Amino acid sequence: MDQQTNDPLHGVTLERLLTILVDKHGWEKLAGEVNINCFKSDPSVKSSLKFLRRTPWARKQVEELYIRDLQDALEKPKKSDKPQRLEKSEKSDDANGPWGKWAK
Repeated sequence: MDQQTNDPLHGVTLERLLTILVDKHGWEKLAGEVNINCFKSDPSVKSSLKFLRRTPWARKQVEELYIRDLQDALEKPKKSDKPQRLEKSEKSDDANGPWGKWAK
């Protein structure tokens, strides 16, 4: 029987994780979050991957940032594209302006 994992990093490659973070934050903000030179000086995904694969503490910080971003995204309520519809009793009467039936 297959066990389901609760690990948010399960199935996410380091390259994919880094690409998502760069797309969301950009290199400059990423360098502010994780203080490593490969994010500051001539940054690229290739050079960053090489460094992160050899440096466990830096990789851990990048993975923790990814998990925080993921948790923040899950906690934020999604805004609907469409405005909420007013119920008939809440609609104003156009003839009386915004006060509706109470304007008389």
